[in-house]
Amino acid sequence: MTMQSAERVSQTDASDNYVFQRSLLAYDKAAEIVSGDVLEIGTGSGYGISVIAPRTDHFVTIDKTVPPDGVIPDDDRITFRCMTVPPLKGIPSGCMDYVICFQVIEHIRDDFGTIAEIQRVLKPNGQLLISTPNKAMSLTRNPWHLREYTVDEFKGLIGCYFDKFEAFGVYGNGKVMQYYEENKRSVERITRYDFLHLQHRLPAQLLRLPYDILNRINRRRLLRNNDELTTSIRTDDYYLKKADDKCFDLFFIATK
Repeated sequence: MTMQSAERVSQTDASDNYVFQRSLLAYDKAAEIVSGDVLEIGTGSGYGISVIAPRTDHFVTIDKTVPPDGVIPDDDRITFRCMTVPPLKGIPSGCMDYVICFQVIEHIRDDFGTIAEIQRVLKPNGQLLISTPNKAMSLTRNPWHLREYTVDEFKGLIGCYFDKFEAFGVYGNGKVMQYYEENKRSVERITRYDFLHLQHRLPAQLLRLPYDILNRINRRRLLRNNDELTTSIRTDDYYLKKADDKCFDLFFIATK
């Protein structure tokens, strides 16, 4: 079986289901809100396109890598652009009704510049919907992330460019929390051998391969040990409420 990076969530690998359903919640919530001209920053594996595109007049999705054939539908309303942000090159100021950016900002070196660019391309009263992991709930250092945010840190970032925003968090019900606790115990069994705290001392580039391997092995072990729990988690097992230190992800809605 192929050992793919655990950082790119798969909708087909059952061991990713816990994370995939959580990621899908952001798109489901966005689909309840968006309309008109919508920009997505971070196409990823493309599972959000079918959720968002039908709600729009024109959907532009961008990523630093070109998705495999078949990911971008052959639809005149959908445009893919390959670019690294910031800037949002070639996208005029004040042209977008909504911008969505899910689980991406933690990967971008110039996070303040990115939020400034998003504010630029939004129309007056346009909205940014953005999610990112909550640093307070992370179990280990993720070497693919340039940084993670606490609730207050993320408020500081968004508040630099948007006067109005709502700070929600993504939470899980009892089923989700059972998986989280099992995952936490499993991760602690692995990290107890890191006597020298190398995960916090080594350069990120040296940690990415072992992180991917151990993360993937751990997820598949959890699937083998409790297939019913892992595969039964659905998007509606997650929910939004006011963000605090106990949420899995931060989910902010900012208005220009």
